[in-house]
Amino acid sequence: MNNEKNYDLIIAIINKGFTDLVMEAAKDAGARGGTTFVARGTGNKEMGEFFGIAIQPEKEIVFILVEDEIKDKVLLSIYKGAGLETQGSGIAFSMKVSDVVGLTPLDNIETLDKE
Repeated sequence: MNNEKNYDLIIAIINKGFTDLVMEAAKDAGARGGTTFVARGTGNKEMGEFFGIAIQPEKEIVFILVEDEIKDKVLLSIYKGAGLETQGSGIAFSMKVSDVVGLTPLDNIETLDKE
């Protein structure tokens, strides 16, 4: 499959209850939306002391698929809005996505099937 655009998946892990901070920051930078999961962290006390933050076990994870040309802008915006220095106390990272379906009209998908 060859997509005309390249995409990255941004994953933000934040304290429970702060997904709005992530999504507002991401949308301000051009992202359209995301998917949220409830999670439980397993960080240890020493990690919290090293970073100078309180480790809370209740977490939320936000997946945001973005075009790669806005990835850096979205990551920076999330860092400023919900990073370690905020109440969200979050981290975010990105991963390259090799194939994407569902973001294009059905006509384009059908032509991919014939290749």
